[in-house]
Amino acid sequence: MPDPIQSCPANAHPVRSLAYLASCYPKLSEAFVLREVLALRALGIGVETASINPPDRSAEHMTDHERAECLRTYCVKAHGVRGAAAAHLRALAGNFSGYWRGLALAVALAGLDLRRLFLNLMYWTEALMVGRWMKRQGLRHLHVHLASQAATVGLFVHSVFAFGYSMTVHGPDEFYDVDRQMLAEKIAAADFLCCISSFARSQLMKLSPYRHWHKFALAPLGVDPDLFAPRPQRTAPEPFEILCVGRLTPAKGQHILIDAAQRLAQLGRSFRLRFVGGGPDDDTLRAHAARSAAHDRIVFEGPVNQDRIRQFYALADAFCLPSFAEGLPVVLMEAMAMEIPCVTSGITGAPELIRDGVDGLLTPPSDVEALVNALTRLMDDPELCRRIGRSGRARVVQDYDLRRNVQRLAAIFAERVKN
Repeated sequence: MPDPIQSCPANAHPVRSLAYLASCYPKLSEAFVLREVLALRALGIGVETASINPPDRSAEHMTDHERAECLRTYCVKAHGVRGAAAAHLRALAGNFSGYWRGLALAVALAGLDLRRLFLNLMYWTEALMVGRWMKRQGLRHLHVHLASQAATVGLFVHSVFAFGYSMTVHGPDEFYDVDRQMLAEKIAAADFLCCISSFARSQLMKLSPYRHWHKFALAPLGVDPDLFAPRPQRTAPEPFEILCVGRLTPAKGQHILIDAAQRLAQLGRSFRLRFVGGGPDDDTLRAHAARSAAHDRIVFEGPVNQDRIRQFYALADAFCLPSFAEGLPVVLMEAMAMEIPCVTSGITGAPELIRDGVDGLLTPPSDVEALVNALTRLMDDPELCRRIGRSGRARVVQDYDLRRNVQRLAAIFAERVKN
């Protein structure tokens, strides 16, 4: 596939404006969406945002940027039953054929599954509300991050209003339940799909006929290497600080990291393990840590906003993310940009970011001993930490610089969005 920066003609029409839709925006664990929106606006693209659900935190726990986004974001559920009724009436009066086309799609996609029918009717109703908002804003194209529930709403927006429709696909969750996520229908309806990694693009190719492959554009995420600048490396850390940032979920494999910490403690190693993040595994991870021989060396910091996260990176001697399933984690890019040596599972898109032994260390998923060996290598070899840290930052600067990759995304929009 050609690089869109090279393939997009210099005189391609500019993208004046488009809508971004998310299930929850702004959201702590999806800060990359906010960064992308702000960077696109800095390029002169009028991005207006909509969210199905309210933000995941109250205003006092947000950054200034997040609070500003809340004020300008259309929240579907905040308009409740009255907003839904108004959207139905307006669509019946002004878009009669589209209204019934959307209803027919909801029924057809549900088949004989009554639960799915109910959910589809909810998505259809939300789509009527989003489409009405887009018309008020003069927007004709809808882009959605993650090919899940918000993308289903986007599918109905496209069906009812015939607006342009595109998605950024991360994986791997969307690839595990293709039927429930209606991924085939979304691929067929979309004007194009942005893939954050070659792995994600390969999975879409596997799941779709060749005639749709031209829709798949590679659009990696990124971080600001000036904001995530190198921190001083400690030559003889005591204790050795290991950091894990991410939602506390089964997919992240954090229980494996606690098992590895126990093994390190049994080996007499001096270290501290910090978990930054919250999620459904919080209670089980804390209970596991309390039973571990390393219980006094494991710290749970809870969820942390973007304006504080660099404080924890600055303390780290190594970053570890032993995931079972991932797209391409932005937290790895953040750590690498700060020259923190990273250990992660060699799965999905991770090898595109990290070359094993060069930009970081890759281990087999679920392999506790391999994780222990990788961490002890870093503990015992400051020069390896230094070399991997510098190479990791160079990798991010070269291929995962937010500004450059947003320019790449803007080129894709310029080439494929029909204003």
